[in-house]
Amino acid sequence: MAVTVAEMLKMSQAQLDDLFTQSPAGEIPSAEAKGTAIVAPGTTYTQNIADFINHFAWQGKIFDPAKGVLRNKILPFGINAIIAKIYKGPSWLDNKECIVLDYSDTSLLAHWIRDEIREVAPRVYLGKVYWSKKRLIDFALEFPASG
Repeated sequence: MAVTVAEMLKMSQAQLDDLFTQSPAGEIPSAEAKGTAIVAPGTTYTQNIADFINHFAWQGKIFDPAKGVLRNKILPFGINAIIAKIYKGPSWLDNKECIVLDYSDTSLLAHWIRDEIREVAPRVYLGKVYWSKKRLIDFALEFPASG
């Protein structure tokens, strides 16, 4: 069931959760991904909020699995900051394998944050953001075609 980021932006929270639980972890990516925040899923505001966040706050993530870390691209300038450790582990949503983006030891600003991602289509990942163990929002990552 390969889906696009545009399709995820139109899904309800229940549909996003189903997609996440039905998807494999996939391989830990090694590249820069365009990020899209999915806030207020299933509402008419989702796309506008995603555009605003993408322009002013967060543009995506740059994965370096050789070092076991990633950096977030933030602010309108695309600064590479807010580092996370990346590894596979059980999801807090369903206890099945996912790729964990763990900020607890790498970021003063985001040390309460944990992201989990799974591959929902080739080079497209759906993510969940947790603050401590409380779910906050979803997000999508889209990696360029290799080659």
